[in-house]
Amino acid sequence: MIELILREDVKSLGKAGELVRVRPGYARNFLLPKGLAYEATEGNKKRIAGETRARTTRQASEKTEAEGLAGRLGALTLTLHGKAGEEGRLFGSVTAQDIAEALERAGHTVDRRKIELGHPIKTLGAHTVVIRVHPDVHAEVRLTVVPE
Repeated sequence: MIELILREDVKSLGKAGELVRVRPGYARNFLLPKGLAYEATEGNKKRIAGETRARTTRQASEKTEAEGLAGRLGALTLTLHGKAGEEGRLFGSVTAQDIAEALERAGHTVDRRKIELGHPIKTLGAHTVVIRVHPDVHAEVRLTVVPE
């Protein structure tokens, strides 16, 4: 087993900055060539400590920006039009892509993969959509679906 210090989060292995023990082949063929880890020497421990401080500062500023964006998104009410039949059921559904395009028209660029829909929206009326702005910050946008 070889001791390594992770530079980035590696799924099922550990978080950035952690000291991990892995098999030599995994280290030699995957972690080291991709720059995901360093050998656990004293010099590298100091380098990782500096990178960790920089990453923490960057994450704090990103979280602050995300909280501001979440506040602006929370104040929004989007209106989408859809063809509906009897009893207010839509022909088709409102997807994350439709919501992302509506947000774009409102002046907020949001990746459609960050829009969390528990299920497709298939009815007219008011709905609440959760947008994952940051891993720790979520925004709730009010969405109203009206008939065309």
